Amino acid sequence: MTAHDSAILSRPVAVGGTALAALGVLCFSFSFPATAWALTGFGPWTAAGLRGVLAAAVAAAVLLAARAPLPDRRSWPGLLTVAAGCVVGFPLLTTLALQTSSTAHSAVVIGLLPLATAVFAALRTGARPSRTFWWAALAGAAAVGAFTVQQSGGAVGRADVYLLAALLVCAAGYAEGGRLARVMPGRLVIAWAVVAALPVSALTAWVALAAEPVHVGPRALAGLAYTAAVSQVGGFVVWYRGMARIGVPKASQLQLAQPLLTLGWAVLVLGERLSPAAPVAALAVLACIAATQRARG
Repeated sequence: MTAHDSAILSRPVAVGGTALAALGVLCFSFSFPATAWALTGFGPWTAAGLRGVLAAAVAAAVLLAARAPLPDRRSWPGLLTVAAGCVVGFPLLTTLALQTSSTAHSAVVIGLLPLATAVFAALRTGARPSRTFWWAALAGAAAVGAFTVQQSGGAVGRADVYLLAALLVCAAGYAEGGRLARVMPGRLVIAWAVVAALPVSALTAWVALAAEPVHVGPRALAGLAYTAAVSQVGGFVVWYRGMARIGVPKASQLQLAQPLLTLGWAVLVLGERLSPAAPVAALAVLACIAATQRARG
């Protein structure tokens, strides 16, 4: 088989992987609006804890349906990294941030996640993307960062600190999950990580329910259900599968579109006002996505 034949055969895999990763981004893009809904009825610690408990029930069903054996010892450090970053750290930190920050502002800060994920992936897996890739990634991060500063008036508040910490722990979880998804199905990666985090999630929910007021309503329940079933499990299934096919660095750059999608949801669903700078940021980010997807590395 020639190199040309191999390239032709690999195209459907790359296209399918890109589509799966993009679907994961679409799922994640509604996470902040759904969290804002959940906060209308639950406190931040309660929402984060219950999210993890409900997600563990979904994950357990996935594992039982797949009759999945316990992962080997070599996989557990990576799974615990995913659990700490994507199941516990990111949901809690972003929920705390959304108490005082708008969905739109939070979305653009987390827009720095793709670059952080690519850096963690390069350090952890030894990946060496091309210079073109890195310049495009840095340009995308700069566009998102400039938009964030413009939105916040140059100030960095407590919510921004929560969000920056959230993107760091999540980037580590994304990179580690993408690595594990090459040796085990992506649905099992996130399922085991969610189940591993259950003791922490259950303890958080139990303590928070006694300390924070609860006002259950349809919107709060819908938001909690979405964050548990889609943001915490379903989105990761397609996201990790896509990352395994096209690589962590390239998949991570698709997430540059996530803050823009979330901005759209914030306007359509939450009625937030969109900054005039958003269309400029959108064009810049989309250009960077195109460049990173074309770059070879």
